[in-house]
Amino acid sequence: MRYPHCDLVRREDKKQLINWLMSLKGIAFKHALRTADKLIELAYQAYPVVSCSSIEVEQVQYYAHRLLNLSDQRENLIARMVKLAKSLPNHDLENLESIPGFAQTTAVRVLAELGDLRRFSNPNKINAFIGIDPGRYQSGEMESNLSITKHGNAVARKLLYRAIGQIDNAAKTNPCHIADYYESKKLSSQTKGFKKIAIASIHKLIRTIYALIINDQLYDYNVATHNQKDFSRN
Repeated sequence: MRYPHCDLVRREDKKQLINWLMSLKGIAFKHALRTADKLIELAYQAYPVVSCSSIEVEQVQYYAHRLLNLSDQRENLIARMVKLAKSLPNHDLENLESIPGFAQTTAVRVLAELGDLRRFSNPNKINAFIGIDPGRYQSGEMESNLSITKHGNAVARKLLYRAIGQIDNAAKTNPCHIADYYESKKLSSQTKGFKKIAIASIHKLIRTIYALIINDQLYDYNVATHNQKDFSRN
């Protein structure tokens, strides 16, 4: 970490700041220029309580380097997971990546946490596996005396919860029936929180994931909306 203290930025020449930023991966000149201007602006707005030679600044550097190292390790592990998933005799990773908002990292992590979904006889078994049992909520609204069980895979539960937000954000350019449901419930809701609506959306996401894996098919918005209408009639 080259600039752990605002005084170090103030002392630096702007051109040197830009050159340093451009040496970082994926930063072009215009981006480096904007970032340098912002760093200088923030440096002069800051009121440090310790000097740039203090032990606290050294600690900041230590933990920043540690965080960067952990981030690199995570990227390497994800790359190994992707390679392993692609070597399997199925198209599970590709099928999950086809869900709008599902980047490769999300898809491979879902596979890692849930394992081979073919071992489950139906989507409700997956709900129980991650701790969102069927019947614990109705149309996104919790029953007054019940909540989700939270007895299953907490990592998978959090991963799928975050995936709902990713799907919703991606829906602006890449439509998804799950995002349609999520947004419609938010618009019609007056009292229930978004977290409860997200939990109901996870239930739909699990059914979608299960169908894509079992039927070995890519996500198709038109097919998904058609199936959803048929499901609601039955």
